[in-house]
Amino acid sequence: MDVSPQVWTLTLAVLVVVLVADLVVVSRRPHRPTTREATLWVLLYIALAIGFGLGVWMVWGRQYAGEFYAGWLTEYSLSLDNLFVFVIIMARFRVPAAAQQTVLIVGIVMALLLRGIFIAAGAAVISRFSWVFYLFGTFLVWTAVGLARHDSQEDEFTENVVLRQVRRVLPTSENFEGVRLRTVVDGRRLFTPMLIVMVAIGTTDLLFALDSIPAIFGLTQQPYLVFTANAFALMGLMQLFFLLGGLLDRLVYLSKGLAVVLAFIGVKLVLEALHVNELPFINGGRHVSWAPEIPIMVSLGVIGSVLVVTTVASLRHTRRHGQANRPDPRAG
Repeated sequence: MDVSPQVWTLTLAVLVVVLVADLVVVSRRPHRPTTREATLWVLLYIALAIGFGLGVWMVWGRQYAGEFYAGWLTEYSLSLDNLFVFVIIMARFRVPAAAQQTVLIVGIVMALLLRGIFIAAGAAVISRFSWVFYLFGTFLVWTAVGLARHDSQEDEFTENVVLRQVRRVLPTSENFEGVRLRTVVDGRRLFTPMLIVMVAIGTTDLLFALDSIPAIFGLTQQPYLVFTANAFALMGLMQLFFLLGGLLDRLVYLSKGLAVVLAFIGVKLVLEALHVNELPFINGGRHVSWAPEIPIMVSLGVIGSVLVVTTVASLRHTRRHGQANRPDPRAG
């Protein structure tokens, strides 16, 4: 896939314009979006992603379009797991409803920048060391096992190292001041809890990148598609947060479904590693000819089917047994 510097520049410029426009709209009128407003934004971002995939199809062909759609769908579904943590963070820090939109979009911009660094590093490593697919595949299978054992009812948030360091170094006030980051209390200039929450959102999403980046590299090794799939998934995350609201707790089998998806991609990565094997202690350093290749359309079908079954099973379960009691992100 040959992507010229001009196409990269144009793509980044368009993404920056969309994100900045979103940020300007939020900063001018911080508020809790209505269901209709959030729905329209989510549909817009989904339409943009579908349109982008069609553009990839017309310019580079069906194969790469399939890789983009599979990557975007995987990243979007993994983002739902992010939303569970976002709900807990918002409840933990008691973020006012009017400020939640600003917190989310700034955190998402931070995560997008950090993921860009991860993607560049991952692409550089893959281009030089094919055996890294073994590591990626093993890590994804290990992550899948952890997700399969995960109790979706656990509402815990543990502050990470970065967040603890920020709290230690920066003096912080007790109360929010709208969406302001600085305030004055008794003559002292302090940071507001807004900064702490933004750091919590951004760094937490970065931790999720530790499994989402290897997962998408299992579907495509094209840095352009990896980055754009992540960008489109993250751009719709804020509106999806407000749209789903209390519906998140109904996806009780989400972790199980994501575990199946990650395990499938992990196995696909190991098979790819065997197909291009260069490790001397595996088959004498020769390619393993019998290692099957899983076509991207098969991957797309498996991912889509698993997510549909997971959603339907979750909704049927909660309809029979009632919803779990999870904090409503729209409260504040």
